[in-house]
Amino acid sequence: MAVEMRLPAVHKHISLAASQSNQDDKHLVVPGDVITSDTGFMRGHGTYMDEDRLTASVAGEVERVNKLICVRPLKTRYNGEVGDVVIGRITEVQQKRWKVETNSRLDSVLLLSSVNLPGGELRRRSAQDELAMRDYLQEGDLISAEVQSIFSDGALSLHTRSLKYGKLGQGVLVFVSPSIVKRQKTHFHNLPCGASIILGNNGYVWLYPTPGQQDEEAGGYYTSMEPVSLSDREVISRLRNCLLALAAHKVLLYDTSVLYCYEASLPQQIKDILKPEIMEEIILETRQRLVEHEG
Repeated sequence: MAVEMRLPAVHKHISLAASQSNQDDKHLVVPGDVITSDTGFMRGHGTYMDEDRLTASVAGEVERVNKLICVRPLKTRYNGEVGDVVIGRITEVQQKRWKVETNSRLDSVLLLSSVNLPGGELRRRSAQDELAMRDYLQEGDLISAEVQSIFSDGALSLHTRSLKYGKLGQGVLVFVSPSIVKRQKTHFHNLPCGASIILGNNGYVWLYPTPGQQDEEAGGYYTSMEPVSLSDREVISRLRNCLLALAAHKVLLYDTSVLYCYEASLPQQIKDILKPEIMEEIILETRQRLVEHEG
């Protein structure tokens, strides 16, 4: 019978002075902390007045815009902004719309008029299109989409009017906090290790094998169901564990940090990446490379 023993090891000290100085500039507060006693400031989200003192009601980072002070929570549900890339799961098919779960407070809405028709046809949606809605997307399907607008109650209106958006096929969905996904110009990345990644602003990350030729006639609804090779599955599994390690240590997720973490994990077996001592070693090396890259 095999017994696994873990012994403490001395880690070499890695200087992260550059990243520490950036963190020190941020004003972090916990509920009950007094932000300011100056009565000239306006109360924003995450704050309340307590005897003429502006006090934090949530744990997070203080943000100031002119005379408005608010606290942005470090851990919260996804608050969408127009133009965000999101990944969601269809929860309900309704009249001329789909309801989509996107990790926000309310289910998002994908209108029938906001999707590409198969073949890329540009025309008004007819009664036949409405009857065929389940042929396009049905309950349980995963999609990638973009936030088109925000309703008055805070629900998001999505659209998939681009061939890069649409129904997702074979892959792995990873859940992380929306606050650690870095906003970039593009959230679709083909990594050199042989897999692709979609970093949703809502904290849902999709890993999948890098596709070959994209079928434009499908209008974003075609999903390949061919068997995925063992090497691709191993790469995706390693990336999945790297994402969980980065999320556990609150490292910002973007293509460079994911790739550096993947390369740092190569000497280890996939199943060992999530062991606390190995995870810490990989993250330290990743942070060091990120500091050198930014410096």
